[in-house]
Amino acid sequence: MEKPITVTLTENSNGLADCPGYKLAGVACDIRETGKERLDLALVIAEAPCNAAGVFTLNDVCAAPVHVCKAILEQPAVRVAGFVANSGNANACTGEQGMADAREMSTLAQIETGIEQPFLVCSTGRIGRKLPMGKMKAGMAAAAVQLADESESSLQAADAILTSDTRRKVATARFVYQGQTVTVAGMAKGAGMIEPNMATMLAFLVTDLEADNSTLKDALTAACNKTFNRISIDGDMSTNDTVLLFANGKSGIEAKDSPDLLEAFREAVYKVCDILAEKIVGDGEKVTKLVELIVEGCASEANAEKVARAVGNSLLVKSSWYGSDPNWGRLADAAGYARVGLKEECFDIHYDDVPALIGGRPQDQNIPQWKAIVAKKRFRITLNLNQGPASFRLLTSDLSEAYVDFNKSE
Repeated sequence: MEKPITVTLTENSNGLADCPGYKLAGVACDIRETGKERLDLALVIAEAPCNAAGVFTLNDVCAAPVHVCKAILEQPAVRVAGFVANSGNANACTGEQGMADAREMSTLAQIETGIEQPFLVCSTGRIGRKLPMGKMKAGMAAAAVQLADESESSLQAADAILTSDTRRKVATARFVYQGQTVTVAGMAKGAGMIEPNMATMLAFLVTDLEADNSTLKDALTAACNKTFNRISIDGDMSTNDTVLLFANGKSGIEAKDSPDLLEAFREAVYKVCDILAEKIVGDGEKVTKLVELIVEGCASEANAEKVARAVGNSLLVKSSWYGSDPNWGRLADAAGYARVGLKEECFDIHYDDVPALIGGRPQDQNIPQWKAIVAKKRFRITLNLNQGPASFRLLTSDLSEAYVDFNKSE
């Protein structure tokens, strides 16, 4: 009997450069048009044409680069060269000009790199402004010259996609199959306008496994459903959310070689997405607390999700977390208005592992422990309805007055 394949995760990695067969660059070309020197354009290429898959926002107001990516990936058996992404301008709500500019981003990347396969394109930043294409052209030319497979180039690319983020977000997972290491590396951005399906977020994953587009799409969709689609900071869904996964086959290992190999790959994709999702919530705009909210004991996963979203998006609940107030009454209220048939006499609440409510009865003797837990920067709350086997996990955050001040204007 073969030993199970172990997947190891490096949370603070060198980003996409950890994966063989990719070159990266991050440059400053003043897309924000502020005159300030800030990295704002990332260019990533595979050393050979690669397969790819994407998951995108469900917002009816969908940015031009999202449409362009979808159109490219819908082509049968398509192979792509890599991707180009900018921060500082979302190219959303920009009409036909925006679509033309997004297509031109892909074309410019092809011209500057001399690669004939299409490039996927992503943008993030302020909505409703046209891309400064003159600056984009200059930035693309500079990025193409600086492409390298070194960690410095990789981290610059990771920084170039940031907007209101305070730190870069990278992670790498690896496993060994038949003596050969397979890598999945990722980078992401996101700090505000964060609500499932997905968030104001971009995430890019690369692997050296050989996998076809459908295998990549299945693995990415499964991972997103359990990670990026289960985070919330402020309840707002973005116009530009995109998660892309690329596979260049450089390892010489094929996903179809064995079920165990495929399962290890799916686990690696999940682990990278999971830590990137947590980094996004932890870096939320003016967030001071990261809360792992677990709802269990529900009749269905849909019911558990309703309760989790009601609690995790409640302004009263989030405000109490900011104040380090273990106000379980607000949790119970929000869980109740989810309207899933909650019964008070069956309802349990725990802060970490400390009971706050058992069978609808307050456990006031634990008040000092609740307060200590909610004062931490990261804690867990478990709501158990004791009505069935289903559960749902949501990563969410508190809400501070600094968030309002930060977002009252751009």
